[in-house]
Amino acid sequence: MRKLAENQNGKGAEFEGGKAEFEYRDFADPHKYIEQLTNVDPEEARQWLNIGVDVGEENRSGTYIQKDCSIVHSGCKSKDVEVMSISQALETYDWLSSDYMWRLVSPDKDEFTKRAHERPHEGYFIRSYPGAVVKEPVQSCLYISEEGLSQNVHNIVIAEEDSEMHIITGCATAPNLRAGMHVGISEFYVKKNATLHFTMIHQWGERIEVRPRSVIRVEEGGTVVSNYISLSPVGSLQMYPVTYLEGKDSVARFNSILVAPPGCELDVGSKVFLNQPGARAEIISRAITTGGTIIARGEMDGSVEDVKGHLECKGLILKDGIMHAIPELVGRVPGVDMSHEAAVGKIDQKEIEYLMARGLDEETAVSTIVRGFLNVDIEGLPPGLAEEIDRVVGETQHDAI
Repeated sequence: MRKLAENQNGKGAEFEGGKAEFEYRDFADPHKYIEQLTNVDPEEARQWLNIGVDVGEENRSGTYIQKDCSIVHSGCKSKDVEVMSISQALETYDWLSSDYMWRLVSPDKDEFTKRAHERPHEGYFIRSYPGAVVKEPVQSCLYISEEGLSQNVHNIVIAEEDSEMHIITGCATAPNLRAGMHVGISEFYVKKNATLHFTMIHQWGERIEVRPRSVIRVEEGGTVVSNYISLSPVGSLQMYPVTYLEGKDSVARFNSILVAPPGCELDVGSKVFLNQPGARAEIISRAITTGGTIIARGEMDGSVEDVKGHLECKGLILKDGIMHAIPELVGRVPGVDMSHEAAVGKIDQKEIEYLMARGLDEETAVSTIVRGFLNVDIEGLPPGLAEEIDRVVGETQHDAI
């Protein structure tokens, strides 16, 4: 097993050496553009539904789908939002490259940002218009089907002033894929009094390396809510989104739900800088290992008075595996109000006995406890994903007994 090492620069853990495990290709065979999404291969359509992407576009305001290096579909159903590839957006808006592109994430941060900068493979541009309330979610899908490919994407999301938008982005690999890597650079701009809900659902392969690099900037009165779900096996995942609450009364909330089977290495966390009075932040993590390694991080940095933050990290070890919770608080002035709680352990036998006394068998009792622990009742998730969550919980219950 590769060793996870903490970065002493305060920017989150890196896998030892900071290098990808394998050498990957930076090119792939092109895929045809699909005008009508219902013409998508049925097997792929079923897989995409499990990560929140509905090819029927029911209750969706826009769609972006990328397969390997090719854009296979992009479009809008709502006049309040625009969805396009990053290359099309750069051709459309002169200000995008100067004001937004690589402004929050540095191309020189690490090996992976350099790869995405030097060998880009598209990515999406999603923007809500000023004052617009986008009632139905925008959906995006980043899919890898080519063996040994490094998919390097750059995404930019802009929630303009007084707007409200929900994005569901699903990432997955083809079922027969053995090795590959996904590098995702994402820059989020939440303008004054805007609200952005961003839900990520990952369903990678057992030997896939995943390296998202995300930074969020929130202006006065703005709110960002980020939900991250990873329930299936993945080779290694390291993500540490950083949020800057740069406006008065700005808000950030992060929720992560993680399951690590044997062989998985998950290093997941969030960092929030509370830089203006009235800023509020919350980081909530629920993690279960049935043999894999999970490092659950959370850090808040309060630099002014009248800011509040709370970290909550809870983990269950259902069989073997490693659970490492790292909550951190940094207060730089007297008037900050930040707290944290962390707990790692197993299911309390008394809870199981309590439910069994009320007529449940042991397996059902464990499943009920695990299902409640994950608490995955997140607004906007389609039925297909809810069914996938129930299936995973049904599998993990056997490891707990």
